[in-house]
Amino acid sequence: MNKNYTILLYYHYTPIQDLVSFSKKHHSFCVKNQLLGRIIIAKEGINGTVSGLESNCKKYMAYLRADSRFADIDFKITPSQNHVFRKLNVRIKPEIVHAGLKELDPTLHTGQHLSVDEFEQMSQQNDVVLLDARSNYEHRLGKFKNALTLDINHFREFPEKAKTLNHLKKKKIITYCTGGVKCEKASAYLLAQGFEQVYQLKGGIIRYGEKTDGSAFEGTCYVFDNRLSVPINSKNPTIISKCHLCQEASDRMVNCANPACNIHVPICDTCSQDYEGACSKVCQKSPSKRNYNGTGYYTKQLNGYQPSQGFRK
Repeated sequence: MNKNYTILLYYHYTPIQDLVSFSKKHHSFCVKNQLLGRIIIAKEGINGTVSGLESNCKKYMAYLRADSRFADIDFKITPSQNHVFRKLNVRIKPEIVHAGLKELDPTLHTGQHLSVDEFEQMSQQNDVVLLDARSNYEHRLGKFKNALTLDINHFREFPEKAKTLNHLKKKKIITYCTGGVKCEKASAYLLAQGFEQVYQLKGGIIRYGEKTDGSAFEGTCYVFDNRLSVPINSKNPTIISKCHLCQEASDRMVNCANPACNIHVPICDTCSQDYEGACSKVCQKSPSKRNYNGTGYYTKQLNGYQPSQGFRK
């Protein structure tokens, strides 16, 4: 009998002082309710994606919202046939998304949130620039049509690359990302640099896909779980990414089987088989190359982290 699973994508900026105790209690709740996923906790808030039985995910949402700090947390909810994670990982980090911008507090100053309807209306205006706040491997897989993308490999490079946008300070800037968390810092940073009209798509690409037919989005949306990408455009779907090796259209994201490389790129199934999961002949010949498992997804080393207990040895 098929079981009903749910995927939850969420974040919330709010001060958390009791990081260690909060993290331990949070981890224990997830273990007890058989939730798997990645959760980042920092002094500035929480950012996570988890999957589990629908009933257990409902318990989790109620659990978080019962804490006054997370009473109005926004969950992006996606039905699933199974878990989309292999383990549970709850981490304490300096920021809930690594930007190197700990001095910015989105609860005090950030771009104006736009609902999906507002986003659709404003994005059609001539003086508006759609700005993709994500990394290369994300926006190369899919993006909004005519959106401006930045050549960044990690979000922490955003502040430096944003310097190339100074000529757009008189424009209306709408930032967007997968679920919204990066845009909180990206839009706050732009405001701090003198951009006057900065907005962000509330709920990100995932919320847009929930509320519309996705016709303004081309390609697929990269996600940080075992699915790797999800369709957004149900009206006229396209593939805009190309196989890293043969350049044929492909949105099949994999990690290079050579752990010393581990590049994350689209590689079609044929090339994956021919190169045994590697991104090049050089990587294919590497003595440390992992055995290709048919998916191109490899479980990371946990460095002593115990999934059932949440600590390092």
